Amino acid sequence: MSTGGADLYAVIPAAGSGSRMKQATAKQYIELDGVAILKRTINRLLLIDSIKKIIVVGDSAGFESIDTVLFSESQDPTRLKIDTCIGGASRAESVRNGLLYLKENVTTNAMVLVHDAARPCVRVTDIERLISEVKNSAHGGLLATPVTDTIKRANKEGKVQATVDREALWRAATPQLFSLDLLLSAIDKAIAENVAITDEASAMQYSGYQPKLIECSSDNIKITTATDLVLAQYYLRAQEQ
Repeated sequence: MSTGGADLYAVIPAAGSGSRMKQATAKQYIELDGVAILKRTINRLLLIDSIKKIIVVGDSAGFESIDTVLFSESQDPTRLKIDTCIGGASRAESVRNGLLYLKENVTTNAMVLVHDAARPCVRVTDIERLISEVKNSAHGGLLATPVTDTIKRANKEGKVQATVDREALWRAATPQLFSLDLLLSAIDKAIAENVAITDEASAMQYSGYQPKLIECSSDNIKITTATDLVLAQYYLRAQEQ
């Protein structure tokens, strides 16, 4: 899968503790059918041949865990395609550190896929479609799913204030694909101006870009709670059938 002449890299922010999971182990190291969530996620990206390098951004205390999770054997050939760097206090700062690592170690004109460590069910075909449809766009793009539920807006008392038109609403997912230089600049701007950014697309939006929404399968869930673990296990098994 070509990226229009630009080299393609991936950044996986994996420095979070996953406090909402309410487990002693950070959620990216919890196992699904004997394989850590982080490794399952990385294994999906390793199936994209055009990705030249995957940068796993972790906290300094977790690097031993990352190394154990990713490289159970000292001669694991995937080691050559994966680098690690230290994350920051927030997701945005961790992604920024991953981008800075790439800036110091790769050529210019790079594109970068940013993908949540806790999304192991993402389909390779969806990633490939994202790359195909966004490769020549300065605005970049992201995987997402249209909202199908009825959405209510509440007031401060928790009562329904309005029913929101869902026709133009989407649930943002990952990966999200952007120019390395433009994304780094957008995140720098948002951080410097104390603007809360919940994903890379929101940083790009703040800098005036309009990322393209690429519909993906609804099984591309982010594991956040214990219930999500059960659902992710179901989806992974279903995908293997």
